Amino acid sequence: MSALVSPEDVPEWMSGLVKATAEIDARTFTRVSPPPDGSGRQAAVLMLFGEGVNGPDVLLLRRSDTLGSHPGQVAFPGGAADPTDDGPVDTALREAFEETGVLREGVRPVATLPKLYVPVSKFVVTPVLAHWDEPSPVAPVDPAETAAVARVPIAHLADPANRFRVTHPSGFTGPAFSAPGMLVWGFTAGLLAGLLSLGGWERPWDATDVRDLELALRAT
Repeated sequence: MSALVSPEDVPEWMSGLVKATAEIDARTFTRVSPPPDGSGRQAAVLMLFGEGVNGPDVLLLRRSDTLGSHPGQVAFPGGAADPTDDGPVDTALREAFEETGVLREGVRPVATLPKLYVPVSKFVVTPVLAHWDEPSPVAPVDPAETAAVARVPIAHLADPANRFRVTHPSGFTGPAFSAPGMLVWGFTAGLLAGLLSLGGWERPWDATDVRDLELALRAT
């Protein structure tokens, strides 16, 4: 992990997460390694933590149902790198502005985490951990790309009542979270599960509660 600011430069509630990410590698989140030949399209996501009216929260969005890639899925802001981007932090901040309107002036990048490979899209993703020092209003910028934007409280995600696992028709089984009007699963849910654990926010939950993905989506 590459640190950008000191743990002392973020609020106390976030400092534990920053310290915990200092020694991790990609295996904290996945057992899937990027292709050894260096192929795969570079991308970045912004894991933006702020403090809202309901305590510490994280910025998530729901992708448009009409998109060709991961339609309707909940995700962190982010996307593919452009040739003009100055590294993954710049990619994450640019994409977050284009998707949700978040202003980079109010965001303090904290660290870049190890690159993660997403086989279904062949993206090599760099997660960028950041503190939302001066929150700006956010909303879908282009409805053709982003259907909804939400600041989801950490307490809500950590609540055992909102945690379970889902099974995909492909046979994949992984973590999931129920959020207001959203089902978080797949790559994003895996990252969130790791962050809750690293940040010391995780509470005991029933990992034997496994639900069919399609039925879970209809229930949101």
